[in-house]
Amino acid sequence: MGSESVRVVVRCRPLNDREKTLSSRMVVSMDLTHCQCFIVRPGAMDEPPKQFTFDGTYYVDHTTEQMYNEIAYPLVEGVTEGYNGTIFAYGQTGSGKSFTMQGVNEPAAQRGVIPRAFEHIFESIQCAENTKFLVRASYLEIYNEDVRDLLGSDTKQRLELKEHPERGVYVRDLSMHTVHSVRECERIIEQGWKNRAVGYTLMNKDSSRSHSIFTIHLEIFSTDANGQDHLRAGKLNLVDLAGSERQSKTGATGERLREATKINLSLSALGNVISALVDGRSRYIPYRDSKLTRLLQDSLGGNTRTLMIACLSPAGDNYEESLSTLRYANRAKSIQNRPRINEDPKDALLREYQEEIKRLRAQISGQRGTDELCRMWPPGSQSSTKCLKYLRQSVNNIPPLSRLQQLEHEVVGGEQSRNKELQQKHRLRKNMADQRKAQLIRALSENGEESESVLLNVYNSIQEEVHAKSQMLIKVQVKLKAAKLEIRDLQAEFEEERNDYLATIRRLEKEGQLLQGLLERMVLLVRRDCNYSSLDRLKKEALWDEENTVWRLPDVTVQKTTLPTGVTQISKQTRFYSQ
Repeated sequence: MGSESVRVVVRCRPLNDREKTLSSRMVVSMDLTHCQCFIVRPGAMDEPPKQFTFDGTYYVDHTTEQMYNEIAYPLVEGVTEGYNGTIFAYGQTGSGKSFTMQGVNEPAAQRGVIPRAFEHIFESIQCAENTKFLVRASYLEIYNEDVRDLLGSDTKQRLELKEHPERGVYVRDLSMHTVHSVRECERIIEQGWKNRAVGYTLMNKDSSRSHSIFTIHLEIFSTDANGQDHLRAGKLNLVDLAGSERQSKTGATGERLREATKINLSLSALGNVISALVDGRSRYIPYRDSKLTRLLQDSLGGNTRTLMIACLSPAGDNYEESLSTLRYANRAKSIQNRPRINEDPKDALLREYQEEIKRLRAQISGQRGTDELCRMWPPGSQSSTKCLKYLRQSVNNIPPLSRLQQLEHEVVGGEQSRNKELQQKHRLRKNMADQRKAQLIRALSENGEESESVLLNVYNSIQEEVHAKSQMLIKVQVKLKAAKLEIRDLQAEFEEERNDYLATIRRLEKEGQLLQGLLERMVLLVRRDCNYSSLDRLKKEALWDEENTVWRLPDVTVQKTTLPTGVTQISKQTRFYSQ
C-alpha cells in the first residue's frame, strides 16, 4: 500500500475595508509558476523575505473555481471511486476560510468548495454506468470541546466520541440524512449553518466560534463486465475550522475569551499532531488531546487523501498570524497518508438494500407471471376463478411494491449515462485536473534542479564557471541569512506564545480562586444533612471522564433523620396526663 503527502495550497485574499482604512501595507507576494509564497516583515527592508513552497499558490485575483478545478477536483473524484477524502481550511479569523469553503452565489466563480463538491459528486454519480450509489450526509460542530449534531432534533445535546476497530473514531448518535440531489445537500447544509455558533470579535463580526465538519458518505455498488458485483465505500470530510489568532487581537472577554481559549487549545493540539507526524521519531501521536484531532485522526497519517487550504491576510498588521499559518502549512505538507479504496465494507447499508431489491423484484415478478397464466384458462372456469382470486389478493398485497419503490428511490446513479454532452464535460474537467497536476509536479521539481545544474554543467571558460558558482554562492548565503533569521524569529515566537500561555494560566488561576472562594462561602448555607455540605468529600467522590472531558459529580442526597420510637411514646403519655 503506497503513501502520499498531504496536499497543501495557500490562498491570499485582497485587503479588506478594515485594512484599507488602516492603510495597511501588503506583505505577502507569490510566484505562481513555481508555487512559492513570500512574506516580508513590515519595516524590515534589509531582511530577505521568508519563502515557502507549496502544492499550489492562489493570489488575490484567483477564484475558488480555479483552485477547485486544479487541486480539489482529483481528490473529490477519488471519493466517488471509493477513497476517503478531507478538505480543510486553516487560518486566522477573517482570512477567508468560510469564504473559501462556503463561498458566495455571485459571482459564480467564487462559489465555495462545499457547493462545488456537491455538484461534482452528483455529476459523477449521474454519469456512472452499471453503478448505484447510496449518498448520506452528516454535519457536526465542535464548540467549546463539545460535539453537537447540527442536523439533529436537539442541536444543543452533547454527543460522545467512540472508537471501533474497523470504523475508527466516530460520533455516537450522529444523525445521517439520505440525499438524492445537489439541492437536498444545499438545503441541509443551510439548515445546519443556521445552528452554528458564531460571534462578534474585533477581527470579524461573523466569526465562526466552532469547528464544523460536513461529511458526505458514499456507498458504491457496481457490476463489472463478468457480472461480478463489487461494493465500495468512500467519504468526503469538508472542514471549516474556527479562526486562529492571539487573544489580545480579538478583543474577546468573558464567554468569547473562554471560546477563544478552547479554539486555540484545539488548534494547538492539531499543530502538535502535525509536528509529531512530521518528526518521524515520535512513538506517540497526541490525537486524543482534543475532539478535533480525534475526528481528523484518519485524515492526518491515516487512510485518507487530504488537502489543506491555508488562508492568508496580506496586511502588514497581520504579519505574525500569516507567518504562523505559513509555518503550520509548511509542516503539514510533509505528512504521509496511506489512502486505499475501501473495498467490501462490512457495515454497508447498500448491500442490504440491493439484496432486498432483488428479492422484492423476484416476488413481484412471480405475481406478474401468475397474471399471464390466468389468461390461458377459459373465462368462467374454476381454474380461472381461483386464479383471479389469487390476483385480487396479490393486488391488495401492495407493501412489496411500495417497499421496492422506496428502496429504488434511496439509491441513485446512471441517470445521465447516455448524455454525451455531460459525459464529455466530465472527461474534460478530469483531464484538465490531471494536466495541471503534471504541471505542478514539473514546477516543483525545477526548484531543486537549478543548483544541481550549476554543479554539473560544463563551462566554456574558467571565468564563466567562476561567475556561475559565485552566483550560486550568493544564493546560498542569502538562504543561510534567511535561515538564521528564521531561527531568531522562531525563538521570539516561542517566547511570545509562552508568555501568552502563562497569561492564560494566570487568568484561569484567578478565576479558579474566585470560584473556590464563592464555594467556601456558599457551602455554609447548605444544610448539614446534604452530601454537598462537605467540599473535601465531594472532591474525593468526583470522577474525571477522560472520554468526554467532563467531571462526573455525585448526585445530591439528603440523609433523612428518623426520630427514636421512645419520643412517640412520651408524647402519648403527655397527652394522657394532660387530659
